[in-house]
Amino acid sequence: MSTVLSGFSERGPQQPFRRASVAAVTQPRHSRLGLTLILVASFMVVLDFSIVNVALPSIENELSLAASAVQWVVTGYAITFGGLLILGGRAADLFGRRRMLVTGLLIFSAASLAGGLAYDPILLVAARAVQGAGAALVAPAAFSLITAGFDEGPARTRALGMYGATASIGFVAGQVLGGVLVQFTSWRAVFLVNVPVGLLAAVLAPKLLAESRRPNAKRRLDAGGAVLITAAMVALVFAVSQGDALGWASPAILASFALSCVSAVAFLFVERHHPDPLVRSDIMRLSSLRTAGALNLLVGLWNAGEMLVLSLYFQQVLGESPLMTGLAIAPQGVIGFTAGAFGARLAARIGVGRVLVLTTTSATAGFLVLTQLPATGGYSPLFAAVMLIGFGTAGTAFGTMVIASGGVAEADQGVIGGVINTSRQVGAAIGAALLPAIAISVNHARATTGPSGDRAAMLAGAMAAALATLVAWRARHAIPARRRESIDMQSQQPAARTRQLEAAR
Repeated sequence: MSTVLSGFSERGPQQPFRRASVAAVTQPRHSRLGLTLILVASFMVVLDFSIVNVALPSIENELSLAASAVQWVVTGYAITFGGLLILGGRAADLFGRRRMLVTGLLIFSAASLAGGLAYDPILLVAARAVQGAGAALVAPAAFSLITAGFDEGPARTRALGMYGATASIGFVAGQVLGGVLVQFTSWRAVFLVNVPVGLLAAVLAPKLLAESRRPNAKRRLDAGGAVLITAAMVALVFAVSQGDALGWASPAILASFALSCVSAVAFLFVERHHPDPLVRSDIMRLSSLRTAGALNLLVGLWNAGEMLVLSLYFQQVLGESPLMTGLAIAPQGVIGFTAGAFGARLAARIGVGRVLVLTTTSATAGFLVLTQLPATGGYSPLFAAVMLIGFGTAGTAFGTMVIASGGVAEADQGVIGGVINTSRQVGAAIGAALLPAIAISVNHARATTGPSGDRAAMLAGAMAAALATLVAWRARHAIPARRRESIDMQSQQPAARTRQLEAAR
């Protein structure tokens, strides 16, 4: 058996775990090619966030959409993706992570094809919603394939670093690739480019990835909990993404917030009394998961808001083309990739807690530089600022994944991936609505089209990053380097497993 480079484990013969009172399972080990396939699938989902933004003006013109209506091309994706992530994560645990990854890729690819061929706005929005549903299966399945496929420690940390690096560069690459495709071909290409990649990944997955699922699973989802948490997340994402367009005091937005709150409370009640809940209470009580969720929400907020505001700033204030705008923001993704790729080495030297303090501080500094956005030219300070933010964003995302997955049984890694991705998606929805709204309101109040509003939006981003620094600073001593308590932790009885999870907090 050949040795895999870079310290990654090779998928070899599967050895059974020790048996408890029920059938044992195997723990997958992924080859370097297997890890690459997981990263490609994650890259495609993240890329789709930003690549479509560049195409919106062309979509608006060709399909004769109103400016308010074209935003549903983004919102339709965001609602289903953010709303179904936790459900997708638990489905991966129960029905098989590789199976859910392949299913999600096929759904995503089919919806991409439908979107690329759509000549009707309703069909396009519907295709985007289905794309989001496919992505909600891919994202947590990819995360849990990594965390379940690599033992907790240096190997997993390296793999998560590459996962975070891929996500970072994918978000920014969408701006560049979208600009190229729209400028030289058509907006339809931003959808059609997903089809061959997604289909190829789906075909190769069974050959390169071992199956992985929750041991002894009855393959039965908590239907009541699934409906309630999905309703809560869908309503919340709809409210925060459409609040600025419909008005924060409008009946639709207020009703959505109310539905989200009621559904969330009902979900907690149902989960406490269900014998096999969607998300167990002992998982949600983990301080590491709460810290990771809060940091990921703030990362999503500043990252999504910054991308939208800077895209408009470069095009409307500096007069750059969409392609040049993407190239100007590209250094953020490049340095973000570097931060993720080498994050494991940094964490080994100073610890994950200190890494989070360092990265959130870096993002804060970058945003403070952007509060002085020039009205003309002068890109050099922006270059330094976006690199600081790129390092902070990717490094913080990497750190949150490490601490969220640490000390958690292999059986629950899918739902952990769903929770972490949901927190970032909710943050992104808030940031995409909040930061542009701040820019618009300040410019309107000052009757100007200059960078004043954009500077105010960057100040809001700095405040979000500073809050993340405070969270990381307070939690830095509570993030020890965890070691797995036992190889078959997931096979234990619920009470014993709860005690071990509590001890790992």
